Amino acid sequence: MAQLLDTPIEYLKGVGPQRGEILRKEAKIFTFRDLLHYFPFRYIDRTKFHAVRDVPATEGYVQLKGRISGVTVTGAGRGKRLNAKFTDGSGVVDLVWFQGVKYIQGSLNPAKTYILFGKAKLFGGKWSVPHPELEVFEENTAAGKQLQPVYPSGEKMSAKGLNSKGIEKLTRTLFEHITVAIPDYFPPDFLQKNNLIDRNTALRNIHFPSGPAMAEKARFRLKFEELFFLQLELIIRKEIGKQRNKSFVFTEVGHTFLDFYENYLPFPLTNAQKRVIKEIRSDFHTGSQMNRLLQGDVGSGKTVVALLTMLIAVGNGYQTALMAPTEILANQHYLSLKEMVKDMPVRIELLTGSTKAAARKELHAGLESGEIHILVGTHALLEPKVKFKNLGYAVIDEQHRFGVAQRAKFWKKNTLPPHILVMTATPIPRTLAMSFYGDLDVSVIDELPPGRKPVSTVHYFESQRLKVFGFIEEEIRKGRQVYIVYPLISESETLDYQNLMQGYEAITRRFPLPDYKVSVVHGQMKAEDKDWEMARFVNGETQIMVATTVIEVGVNVPNASVMIIESSERFGLSQLHQLRGRVGRGAEQSYCILMSGNKLSNEAKTRLSTMCATNDGFRIAEVDLELRGPGDIMGTQQSGILDLQIADLAKDGQILTIARATAFELVEKDPQLAEAQHAGIRKKLNQQLKGKPNWSKIA
Repeated sequence: MAQLLDTPIEYLKGVGPQRGEILRKEAKIFTFRDLLHYFPFRYIDRTKFHAVRDVPATEGYVQLKGRISGVTVTGAGRGKRLNAKFTDGSGVVDLVWFQGVKYIQGSLNPAKTYILFGKAKLFGGKWSVPHPELEVFEENTAAGKQLQPVYPSGEKMSAKGLNSKGIEKLTRTLFEHITVAIPDYFPPDFLQKNNLIDRNTALRNIHFPSGPAMAEKARFRLKFEELFFLQLELIIRKEIGKQRNKSFVFTEVGHTFLDFYENYLPFPLTNAQKRVIKEIRSDFHTGSQMNRLLQGDVGSGKTVVALLTMLIAVGNGYQTALMAPTEILANQHYLSLKEMVKDMPVRIELLTGSTKAAARKELHAGLESGEIHILVGTHALLEPKVKFKNLGYAVIDEQHRFGVAQRAKFWKKNTLPPHILVMTATPIPRTLAMSFYGDLDVSVIDELPPGRKPVSTVHYFESQRLKVFGFIEEEIRKGRQVYIVYPLISESETLDYQNLMQGYEAITRRFPLPDYKVSVVHGQMKAEDKDWEMARFVNGETQIMVATTVIEVGVNVPNASVMIIESSERFGLSQLHQLRGRVGRGAEQSYCILMSGNKLSNEAKTRLSTMCATNDGFRIAEVDLELRGPGDIMGTQQSGILDLQIADLAKDGQILTIARATAFELVEKDPQLAEAQHAGIRKKLNQQLKGKPNWSKIA
């Protein structure tokens, strides 16, 4: 069986070299096995017949039973076409053929009853079916009709006859070659316990189901299988990592932690923060390297958790590092941490691409001597010349901005790998966290500090701009500050929405000097100019900050109470939520105003209404997953981690949960998959792992 399924696809009857090339390029079908796993995404129910009078109420394909009359040929040459009428007594639809006119005309018999199948279209006020499939009606042919698979295709594939119908034909040919049962990975008792049909039955019924119930059972079985092996891989990698990857043991909480906690902690911790610190402390005791993901919504207090756990490391005689994706965010962390420990004997330094050579030299010396306890910075921390005396713990903020290989460089900074905590302020839906980070331990800060008022979010159209200007004026009169964020830096010929430079001019006209002062920040500015403008706003010297999304992370101005997002329909949900998180950091009520044009797509309406309805980042992330799918949310750094053929993380969360629980149960019972009955599972897992880099040991 394996030898047959590994046959190159061009050797299947009906394929050949040209079609084989198209299948490889467009559909990633290289072998018979790939075609077997090229699944239909829906079915057309050929068991049901419509009445002609009901055609307007149907969507797309119709199946009718009736007779043909009025056969005529019009036009000549390439414009030649065959027309006919089709009726079942309830009404009439027009039939039209543009090709094979002579042959089809000779085959039509007005005395016979036909089954017609095709896509109904409205043309000239009448319903017509171009190029219908016709079959003479007999009782046995009608009974034999079932669900017809619909396969993904494209323009290039269709041009070579590889539309859905063409792929269906090739798949039927393939099954003619598969004369024995397709072997299963799962033993019989496993199938029975998890209510799964066997693999052979599933694969045959996913393509050509005997009925709707079997189609559903086949889809469930194959989705479960795909998600089960994904989870099994992550769980086993995680267990192997814990056994192999030894790290430093922090034997005590330490005086440094206790001193800060008792004397300098700026506010009481939430129960969620306390729980996460306990989880991290527990990891520090095991002797295995910690690889933990910390999720927390904007403003939930992840930075304090990071500092407290870094102070545990410092109290045990180890150095720590905090890496951020941008200089703005690294600076923000540096200033925030330095302020919190300013009265303690804890030395914190900053290293970014902008750090001058003289300062670097002094910094390198302080690191190697151990005088520097905490080093904050960008990816500059990963440079080979940056050497620590005793790095024991590394925190990575906004981890999705870094590639896995980049993060791996922390491993070479000590004799044993340091403990790793990766943080994200972008809430990750539960299904994605289980699938992308299933090999990490996950902590969640799921409550905000007391006293934080939810940001009030409203959506206004361009026609309401004067009202928005009036509101800005009121807030500035109260002594508050305002962000105005644009999606573009300069004008684009293809996009008709507001851009930053036009917006800046409009704002300065409406809010002129000397009564109002405006900062402007965008990604094309020099670093020193950007920092100067940012500092003016942070220090309260300007009341309005006009910016692009460079202020998405890393700016903390408690006095800023209004976030206005121009052309908000052009932003993704995650970005909108991050931008909104820049306000609501002080004691006063804050506001987020989503400005948009009048014409909105259904998806844009969903995004904006979701923002207005909730401040819950996890709920927003779930909606984002439904709208965009997992690939776009996780970004290019994570591409290739998932290659799902049938499961959908946006829709199959329940199956994923069951599959993960089943995989955990199996590993607990048979950690090495050594039992004879698990040989198929072990073989499949080894095939899946073959050729993959083992990133599980890297956060």
